[in-house]
Amino acid sequence: MTITVIVCAYNEARHLPVCIFSLLAQSRPADEILIINNASTDGTGDVAREIARYAPSVRVVDEPAKGLVVARETARRNARGSVLAYVDADCRVPLRWLERVEAQFETSSRSSSPAVAITGPYKFYDWDASGRAIIGLYDVFVAPVTHVAVHHVLGIGAILYGGNFAARAVALERIGGFDKTIEFHGEDTNLGRRLAAIGRVRMCPDTWVWTSARRYVAMGKRKVFSLYLRNFWSEILRHRPADREHLDVRA
Repeated sequence: MTITVIVCAYNEARHLPVCIFSLLAQSRPADEILIINNASTDGTGDVAREIARYAPSVRVVDEPAKGLVVARETARRNARGSVLAYVDADCRVPLRWLERVEAQFETSSRSSSPAVAITGPYKFYDWDASGRAIIGLYDVFVAPVTHVAVHHVLGIGAILYGGNFAARAVALERIGGFDKTIEFHGEDTNLGRRLAAIGRVRMCPDTWVWTSARRYVAMGKRKVFSLYLRNFWSEILRHRPADREHLDVRA
């Protein structure tokens, strides 16, 4: 198994170094770290290339067309690994994250239903106590039950954390890659739904990552939860997101 870790970055010069350094410190080194500089207007590209000068495993690809899903598809087409692991640029991964990702795929390969993708939850390094408590309850009581219902019982989709998932390259190729018609909201559910149609998507609590709560801070908890809930069920039931526009918290 070879693993390419992918970080798509638009105007992430401030967050990107910490993310990449956490990836370079992994107990199981990535075979490749691919940074997609996605139409950045700040110093993201310069930061990425400076890191790549001193880290042979890091490669930078410029994607001039702005868009998260566009950048993820560009990464898929340029990646060399048999497993593609995606994290957001504001994520910070624990030291054994990639080791655990690999172990989940290896364990699943010995089962009767090998996983085509795995996903793990978030922990927030810059949020208040109430926000962290709400997400903790969601990860324990809501997400696992919902995943079992839509994936294992009804067979109509899966929960997939868009900033923390890994998929087999052949599985992504089989479903035609990422759906570039989606701007932002619902893109993770869209991918999970299409991957679930060809194999098993595993939720793995031990493959969690740290991430930023900046969207919740900028928009408010109630609005963000409502957006995610509405677009999740719209993608699952109607096969399209409910919202076409989104607030870019990096602008």
